[in-house]
Amino acid sequence: MIQKKFNEVDRRIFSFPAVHPCEAVSPATLLGSLIVLSQNIGNYQSKFFATQRRNSREAIRKIGILLVFFEEIHDRGLILPETAVLCFSELHLTFQKIRFLLEDCSREGARLWILMKSEMVVTQFRVLIRTVATALDILPLNSMDICGEVKELVELVAKQARKARIEIDPNDERAMRRVLSVLERFEKGIEPEFQVLKWIIDYLEIKTWSDCNKEIKFLEEQCVESEEREVPFLSSLLGFMCYCRVRIFDTLDYQNADQTDVRCNMEVLSCLNPEDFRCPISLELMIDPVTVSTGQTYDRSSIQKWLKAGHTICPKTGEKLTNTELVPNTNLRKLIHQFCADNGVSLAKTGKKTRDITRTILPGSPAAAEAMKFLSRIVVRNLVFGTSEQKNKAAYEIRLLAKANIFNRSCLIEAGTIPPLLNLLYSFNKFIQENAIAALLKLSKHANGKKIVVENGGLRSIVAVLKRGISLEAKQIAAATIFYLSSVKGYRRLIGEIDETIPALVDLIKEGTPCGKKNGVVALFGLALDHGNRQRVIDAGTIPLLLHIIASSNKDELIVDSLALLATLAECLDGTLAILQASSFPLITRILQSTTSQAGKEHCVSIFLSCCTNGGDEAVAVLAKDTSVMSSLYSVTTDGTALASKKARSLVKMLHKFHETSSSGQGCQASTNEQSVHVW
Repeated sequence: MIQKKFNEVDRRIFSFPAVHPCEAVSPATLLGSLIVLSQNIGNYQSKFFATQRRNSREAIRKIGILLVFFEEIHDRGLILPETAVLCFSELHLTFQKIRFLLEDCSREGARLWILMKSEMVVTQFRVLIRTVATALDILPLNSMDICGEVKELVELVAKQARKARIEIDPNDERAMRRVLSVLERFEKGIEPEFQVLKWIIDYLEIKTWSDCNKEIKFLEEQCVESEEREVPFLSSLLGFMCYCRVRIFDTLDYQNADQTDVRCNMEVLSCLNPEDFRCPISLELMIDPVTVSTGQTYDRSSIQKWLKAGHTICPKTGEKLTNTELVPNTNLRKLIHQFCADNGVSLAKTGKKTRDITRTILPGSPAAAEAMKFLSRIVVRNLVFGTSEQKNKAAYEIRLLAKANIFNRSCLIEAGTIPPLLNLLYSFNKFIQENAIAALLKLSKHANGKKIVVENGGLRSIVAVLKRGISLEAKQIAAATIFYLSSVKGYRRLIGEIDETIPALVDLIKEGTPCGKKNGVVALFGLALDHGNRQRVIDAGTIPLLLHIIASSNKDELIVDSLALLATLAECLDGTLAILQASSFPLITRILQSTTSQAGKEHCVSIFLSCCTNGGDEAVAVLAKDTSVMSSLYSVTTDGTALASKKARSLVKMLHKFHETSSSGQGCQASTNEQSVHVW
């Protein structure tokens, strides 16, 4: 077939990337391609059209008749006159566009959007059908040797295409008006009637929770991809559909529900956290990070756009900016370049377009804001007073609503969802417990969410799930939640002082999936940032476990995070002692020489430096035995970050000094000012 193939996922709705047949194409090839294209359009006869039913059916019918004409020419082997080739070329281009339009009208998850864009869709049908009529006008039917019956059918199609009345279906128009009336009620702060919502949902034949969720996902994608002027209306429709999902559908059909958002809660759990490299405004990797007066960092172009729009507050914290000075964050910029180099990421192409976070700090429209407030109250009622099934669904709804929207999180938190979610952590129902802890994970990303969790005694409840959760999944999500809570300096010690926390995280590292191990390691790393917790982490037997992971794991990120935690623990004397007792220097040396991660190399150097500083000459002597270490250290001094290079130079000086004193016969005597540990 002549037409270039476009992936439905890649093609934006209402975009018609049709390809005009080249002039050199043979008539036989053009005819064959037209037949295949017409057959493809005919296959849409079996597709479901929630709206635009008549216009779609008529377009398919007309092209089906023309297919008979094309097959007649093909079967007879007729030679096409030049004007017929020109006509067929125009029909081929138009048929491609009709196929794209039919694909959009029957697209799964786009029913509400197609309904609300009815005028534009009708215009597209009108233009394309008129184009078919124009192309058929130049078709030299009388000079073509085809049977009279087929000729009459083609003439009939041409006549109907010229005179066709292509309009909005009255039922579609009625449904569209009802949606607009609901949005207007939302905007006025009036909750819509259930019967009206049910009528709209039934008209679109959205029959299940999953069907409704597909509509929401589609609208979310459109909010990201569409022009700025479309976003408020899309946000209103998104709020409407989220409200319908919560209020109308009582049953959460798990077999179809997308739960991939918690199958691995690792998207932001890393000691070298790539999410920290994303601008809080654009969510893209920062090219030119700058810091504002509140201490928050943004990409220069994004914060300049924010300030130019007249905003005087910090987008992330909401604090008033004392000045508009933008201070370059050179250290972060180096780390971003290091991360990109380690992971093969180009700063020029940092992925597809993502939603501007400023659109989620504030609601996309007044209607969307009120819809969210209404549904937050419904969710809280179901969490407190609902049946087990309603409580489970409410917790899952929170997971989805709070997943990537700051305004939604704040509404849910203000509505009082956290206390009942904490109560659900003690449920004996596996799904309720998993959904409750996952919902708390999402809400703990919000500063107020963290505060309310702690104020309501939620730390012990979360640790209880980590220790005795019904499923391994629940335990892994609890570890991720602890990671977020430990980002607040004052909460680290509170979490660490709960006796079960650190041993439970160590158990998760032993027993969990790769994602669970990583969650456990990174949660311990967060807790170990508090000096008071480090001894607890060491006493729990963490260091031998980390060394085992580093030696045996094939997950590069897990190894790097394990090295990061090991480097943190090595800073204290007992951590150094445990590392030296495990005779781990050969392993760390091997990783230093083999890893391609700059962060991993830096952690290895940090471990060596801490051990040699705390362990004295005996530790330096062990490291000095391996002559290959020096070349690796020199490599870090030239290729590593500024901090890594500084550490490597300090270590090189230590080794040089040791070799000098050893060669002069003084290496056997340890300095009385140095601490010494016995090395096995």
